[in-house]
Amino acid sequence: MSLVVTDTLEDERVEFTADGDVTLYVCGLTVSDDPHLGHARLWFHADVLHRWLEHLGYDVRHVENVTDVNEKITARVGERDDWTEERDVAEAFTATTFDAMRGLNLRRAEVYPRVTEHVPEIVDLVETLIEEGYAYESNGSVYFDVTRFDEYGKLSNQELDALEAQGEPDERSEKRNPADFALWKADGVSETAAREHAKHDHGAETPEGETWASPWSEGRPGWHVECSAMSTTHLGDTLDIHMGGRDLVFPHHENEIAQSEAATGEAFARHWLHVGLLEMDGEKMSSSIGNFWTVPDALDELGVNVVRTFYAGAAYRSEQALTEETIGEAEERWERLSRTYDRAVEALDSTEARAKAEDADLREAVATARDDFAAAMNDDLNLREATAALLDLTDAVNRHVDAVDEGNDDGNGTRDADAAYDYRGLREAVETFEELGGDVLGLQFESPSDGDVDLAGELVELVLDVREAEREAGNYERADELRDALGEVGVEIEDGPDGATYRFE
Repeated sequence: MSLVVTDTLEDERVEFTADGDVTLYVCGLTVSDDPHLGHARLWFHADVLHRWLEHLGYDVRHVENVTDVNEKITARVGERDDWTEERDVAEAFTATTFDAMRGLNLRRAEVYPRVTEHVPEIVDLVETLIEEGYAYESNGSVYFDVTRFDEYGKLSNQELDALEAQGEPDERSEKRNPADFALWKADGVSETAAREHAKHDHGAETPEGETWASPWSEGRPGWHVECSAMSTTHLGDTLDIHMGGRDLVFPHHENEIAQSEAATGEAFARHWLHVGLLEMDGEKMSSSIGNFWTVPDALDELGVNVVRTFYAGAAYRSEQALTEETIGEAEERWERLSRTYDRAVEALDSTEARAKAEDADLREAVATARDDFAAAMNDDLNLREATAALLDLTDAVNRHVDAVDEGNDDGNGTRDADAAYDYRGLREAVETFEELGGDVLGLQFESPSDGDVDLAGELVELVLDVREAEREAGNYERADELRDALGEVGVEIEDGPDGATYRFE
């Protein structure tokens, strides 16, 4: 079965096709705040798509932009002493974004292009659009004339006559048509925009953000043109897949199509995939609303595997609700997978696993799980059913291990010579969890020995917390006893100005 995806442009399910390498462009984050789970939902689904395409044998060229020029970023200048200009704010939140991506176990993109390093390409693209008659200059700003592009509205399925005005109110007197959109804006961020998005008092001086020289004015690029310039610079004129949040279909992605195809004369993207929004308390998760859970906080509380299992519980194209129930389901599903994996590894590596032992039901369950997983993934990336295929395999593995364990326990300590683990069947099961659950779904399985090390570290941290409490209470002798006891079991403690650290000897 070939991979089928829901294509927004075609407004239906279509068979995915690509010649050679797959070019995947993901509309990235505007780095004006810490990333939250709503942002990460797009990252997760783009990551799984990337992983599945690789599993199918494609080489994937994945590019994801960083929007580091925006009035929301400028509005935060001065909020901290070291945020003296727009770039300072952008760098701070770009760093937290990359940390969150690594914490979520995402495949790295080929590049993460930033707007600030692609202004020359943006200016070139705008010049091309003016030369081709699709754009015009007005008071130092440049606008795209939507009436010149015959297919405008094809992605969002809208008629030009029905479109509302785009852009800020102060642009309307400069535009030929209300729906025209800015490619280049003269001057910096307006005082109104900066104050609207500010989270602190700017005082008398409102930051204007960074500006660049252009043939039309000292100014800033429009939001929509940035992605066209960055994607075509790194992936060429036609993308295989353009992916982003559903809230970007209009106007952002509609405008990307218009300006890109007007400039190149080529189709901008063969497939458009849009990820539904994450909802919390019945509303879209949003930094501006305040109903959000940051990625670092969620990872600290839940762990990466529960977060990824949660995202896998709903189709990428649909909305998803973050509730106690959906998180609880994810925790239960991950627990089943993790415990069964550990149990399978322990049985596989034990002396009771034999070359000639054979459990036909287990081996058939492995084959069925792999077939069902592939069918689900090719069915528009149906991750819930793909996960269910692995959960079905956990049942078969546990039945096999239980049967052997019961055969080896007659109550008198006597071992049944015929009761042995199916080495080949268990190896295939473990490899299936690692390949499909790990390599494709991005779950991080650990062998029992790895888990023991993690548990040991958690126990040492607990003892150190108790030791610190004793020291704060003045019980230094008891604190020293705890340090000595850890040393006796191979844990070396070193006290420093930032607290105690440890290492296993």
